[in-house]
Amino acid sequence: MSSPRAQRGVSLIEVLMAVLIFTIGLIGLGGLLITATRANTTAYVRTQVTFLANSMADRMRANPMGLWKNSYDSDNYPISGTAPACDAATGCAPGDVALRDQILWSQQLQATLPALGKTSIKCVKASGFDPTAQYGLRPPYSGTCTMSITWAERGVAIGGGDDNTGSNNLQSFTWVFEP
Repeated sequence: MSSPRAQRGVSLIEVLMAVLIFTIGLIGLGGLLITATRANTTAYVRTQVTFLANSMADRMRANPMGLWKNSYDSDNYPISGTAPACDAATGCAPGDVALRDQILWSQQLQATLPALGKTSIKCVKASGFDPTAQYGLRPPYSGTCTMSITWAERGVAIGGGDDNTGSNNLQSFTWVFEP
């Protein structure tokens, strides 16, 4: 028969083991919380990229002559500068509207994405159609545009900093669409 003193030692070991198992569970739960937060942030940024891409596609659809004149094509986004004032009093040519769209979109890209990388838009017209003669009919573009947006995910970068801008850490969204 065991003594009461020996029984108290066994109970203490049981309590310590229970605390150890509970602690390991909490550490695992903390890791799961960190992973879920990172996944949520990544999903948010990807949603923003999709929203921004659709925003620029809508801007391009609203300016068919600027689109036909390749005013939106550029490998150098983000574009900086002062956007032309386009309002009822001063109206704008299609090229000015396109420049305004590019500058405002570039500002949105820089404000929304963690670390903006190479971003471009390139449109290819369908052959055999001249829109200038039929502008009053608001012709469709009849071509395709390729939009590519590259950014770096947030995280702890090796060597300091907050953005993983190494080439292995870049994310890319490429969309081929008909404006």
